Amino acid sequence: MARPSMRILSKYLLRQHVAPLAFALGGLTAFLMIQQIAKQFGSLVGKGLPWSVIFEVFVLSIPFIVAMTLPMAVLVAVLHTFTHLGADNEITAMKAGGVSLARMVAPVLGGAALVTLVSLVWNDQVLPRTNHRLAMLQRDITRKKPSFSLKEQVINEVVSGQFFLRAARIDPATNRLRDVTIYDLGDAPERRRIIVADSGQMAYTPRGTDLYLTLLDGEIQEVKRTEPGQFNRTFFRTNRIKVANISDTLTRTQADPYRGDRELSICELAQQVRVAKRDEARVHVEMRAAVAADLRRLAGLPVPPVPRDSERNTQPGLVCRVWAGLIAWLAPREAEAAQGPPPPPTRPIVTPGAGLGEDVSARGDRQRAATYAVEVHKKLAIAGACFAFALLGIPLALRFPRGGAGLVIGTSVTVFAIYYIGLIAGEDLGDRLIVSPFLAMWIPNLLFVLLGLAGLWVMRREGGGGRSGDWSDVRDTLLGWLRRRRA
Repeated sequence: MARPSMRILSKYLLRQHVAPLAFALGGLTAFLMIQQIAKQFGSLVGKGLPWSVIFEVFVLSIPFIVAMTLPMAVLVAVLHTFTHLGADNEITAMKAGGVSLARMVAPVLGGAALVTLVSLVWNDQVLPRTNHRLAMLQRDITRKKPSFSLKEQVINEVVSGQFFLRAARIDPATNRLRDVTIYDLGDAPERRRIIVADSGQMAYTPRGTDLYLTLLDGEIQEVKRTEPGQFNRTFFRTNRIKVANISDTLTRTQADPYRGDRELSICELAQQVRVAKRDEARVHVEMRAAVAADLRRLAGLPVPPVPRDSERNTQPGLVCRVWAGLIAWLAPREAEAAQGPPPPPTRPIVTPGAGLGEDVSARGDRQRAATYAVEVHKKLAIAGACFAFALLGIPLALRFPRGGAGLVIGTSVTVFAIYYIGLIAGEDLGDRLIVSPFLAMWIPNLLFVLLGLAGLWVMRREGGGGRSGDWSDVRDTLLGWLRRRRA
């Protein structure tokens, strides 16, 4: 049983991290959210969407931002807390009281492990669901076509493949048009009509399903495919056109079975990896069977049917079954709603002699498996970054306890930049089959864990009490390292 003083020390160290963690998480999330709003606000408002829909878009973006900022907040909290404790000589007091470096570090790393678990559940359960809802909402918004989304000097597709409109000037306040050209292909291929007008006016029906165009001072040029030698040209002062089925209202999709790789949980992604690997193996089996069938056919022997592989290798593994059961026990309704799509359709059986694309087909399956595997390791690696950042931040803060806000901000920005550049580059390399998905996503984490362990080992050799370093010590340490490298 741990001594009461040790439990009090652990609670004290963890309590010191709570406020900086919450402040850093809220501040970083708000900062990235403001960037997101500044980037998308103009385009969303320009579509005439209700404010509730615009608000929903940004709310659904928060889980992804939190998934990225939580590891950042852990690093900021560790750096701030330990530099504060060091600057107030509390670290020295703990060591004078017989508290070892390992004893000071253990509760913090335990708390970081707990945050890592929370981040894992967040990335695996919350993030895919909100990403799916956001993707559906964005597709619904894309299908909405308000009048003032039409662009000047551009051929705008009003009705897909049938009705196109171009205007030199569009007044979004009054829906007035100048120098209008309309390409009407509604009766194609029997008829082609081009309508040219000096000006016009747009109006919608109350429900926004139909568009009315009032064109002034123009002409209609018409050609019929059945009468290629005849060209009709009609002049008008006023021409009213009704274009049906123009939706100016947002139609919400209630359910969409399709989910991208970022809209699936870890176990669902792992199942897609197994399906892709099975398809790749099937390509080679069917190709060998096709070659054997050709040889038997040439020899006049009967051709056996192509063997079909079983579906057992696509079933969830033990870890995923246990994890799914735990999630269903904790939140049965949400877990049931979050079930991913069924596995993609299996590859059709290759007929004998139809195997010229074996390498291309197998490589496509490998890339599909790699894409899903990269996403699996990405979710795990981002969650693991919470622990890696804490392990890295402790020795840095102990080594330079008087670095203050400069150390916290400078170190955090540097670590974040290195980590997320490595994450983006690794994802690209993993998707292109250049490196394995595990290495592609975990190299930044492994690098920071090794640096953190090396830093703790150095601090333990030096006594772990810090040397009251500030930014001048950081500079001297770097210069000394460069001199040793040159020597």
